[in-house]
Amino acid sequence: MKSPVHRCRDVEHGRGQASAGYLQGEQRIPISKDIITSSSASAMWFIRDACGIICAVITWLLVLYAEFVVLFVMLLPSKNLTYSIVNGTLFNSLAFLALASHFRAMCTDPGAVPKGNATKEYIESLQLKPGQVVYKCPKCCSIKPDRAHHCSVCKRCIRKMDHHCPWVNNCVGENNQKYFVLFTMYIALISLHALVMVVFHFLYCFEDDWTKCSSFSPPATVILLILLCFEGLLFLIFTFVMFGTQVHSICTDETGIERLKGETGKWGKVPCWEAMQAAFGGRFSLSWCSPFAGLSCKKDLQDHMVMVPQGEIIEEDVIEIPLE
Repeated sequence: MKSPVHRCRDVEHGRGQASAGYLQGEQRIPISKDIITSSSASAMWFIRDACGIICAVITWLLVLYAEFVVLFVMLLPSKNLTYSIVNGTLFNSLAFLALASHFRAMCTDPGAVPKGNATKEYIESLQLKPGQVVYKCPKCCSIKPDRAHHCSVCKRCIRKMDHHCPWVNNCVGENNQKYFVLFTMYIALISLHALVMVVFHFLYCFEDDWTKCSSFSPPATVILLILLCFEGLLFLIFTFVMFGTQVHSICTDETGIERLKGETGKWGKVPCWEAMQAAFGGRFSLSWCSPFAGLSCKKDLQDHMVMVPQGEIIEEDVIEIPLE
C-alpha cells in the first residue's frame, strides 16, 4: 500500500480556489503552528542541493584560508609572543564558533511540516473546531500551519520561513534562526578582527622593510594579505547586514518572506524581548551566544517517528471543518 506521499496529486490548477469560494471571510481561521509539529525536530537534516553544498564548502574554505593567513603569515612570524597568543586564541575561538554555528544552521531541521499528511483521517485526528479552515500545500500535500511557506529547494513547507540561504544550504526558519544569526555575527567579528590585524601587520612590515615580517617572500605576503583584506571587507559588510536584518525580523516578529508578500499584521505579534527569548531558547544568558546550547546525544524515538494516518490525499486546497 502506497503512502500518502506517493499518492500526492497536484491540485494547483484551480481546484482549491473552487472549494474556497463558499467560505465566508470570518470563517477562514488558519490552524496554529503548534498543532502540526515538525517531522524530525531532533533528527539530522541535510538538503541535497548541488548549489547549496558548493556554497557551504566555499564558506568553510574561505574561513580556513583566513586561518592560514592569520596564523602563518601574521601571528607565527611575529616577534611579540603575547600579541600572537592573544590574537591567535581570540581569532581561532571566533572561527570555531562561526563554523559550529554554520554546521548547526545547515544540519538542523528549520521547522519542516510533515509531508503528505493532508488526509481526511489526519485532519480528523487534529480535533479542530467546526468552522475552522485548514490549508493544504498543493506541492508537498501537507497541512500548512499558520505562517508556514513552501520552499522549492527543500521541497517542504517550513514554519516561519525567512528565506532559503545557499551559504548554509538550508532554509532559515523557526528552529534554526538562532544558529544563522550566530553564524553571521561570528563571521562579521572574525572579518573585523582579520582586517585590524592586516592593518597592524602592514605597518609592522613597513618598519622592518618587509624582510623579517613573514616567512613568505614579500610579493607572496602582499598578495596573501590583500586577498584576506578583500575577503574580510566583503564578508564584514555582507554578514553585518544579514545580522541586522535577522535581528530586526525577530524583534518585529515578521519574516522576510512575510514582509515580501505583504502578510504582516495577520497575527498577534509578540513584544521584541519575548520574540528574542523564543528565538534564542529562553531567558538571556551566555547560552544565547553558544551554538551548542540544547545539543544532546540522546535520541527520542518519538521525535523521529511521526505517525501520519493512512488515507487518500484530499483534493481541495482549502478544507472547512467538519469534513464532509
